[in-house]
Amino acid sequence: MSLKNEHILLKQIDDCFLALNGKKLPSPPNISDRYQWLHENAPYSILAQNANVDSYFIYANKYALSCFKYSKEEILSIPSRFSAAIENRHERDLLFNKVAIEGIVYNYKGERVDKFENSFTIHDTIVWQLQNSNGDVWGQGALFWREEKQRPDWYFDV
Repeated sequence: MSLKNEHILLKQIDDCFLALNGKKLPSPPNISDRYQWLHENAPYSILAQNANVDSYFIYANKYALSCFKYSKEEILSIPSRFSAAIENRHERDLLFNKVAIEGIVYNYKGERVDKFENSFTIHDTIVWQLQNSNGDVWGQGALFWREEKQRPDWYFDV
């Protein structure tokens, strides 16, 4: 996927977040290219998966790739369920069932696993439906922080 197409997809993910949250994906003010910043420099993960029964990742920003230790090509070729260890997949499924009902879920905390089966915790996670203007769901988006720490002021100001 070209950088231009990644930015188009990221804008669609952002628009869905805005529709459900009333705010755009968090970023500092006065950035010259917001989507480039979200893709390359955001200090939190942004991911999206398609709406298939066995969904695949369709987007991962640079920070998400560093958390999961996959290359862009690798993460876009695996089922998204592989982001959780086998013993944590039921909890992950419950999260996505809740998102399907509520549209957006805030403050999720859970265990995930990287390419090498190393476990890590995701914090302050937000998961939301990705849908078109007709209400047809085409996937789910997720934002999470790897560290449990104080967030930058701009995170709450957007």
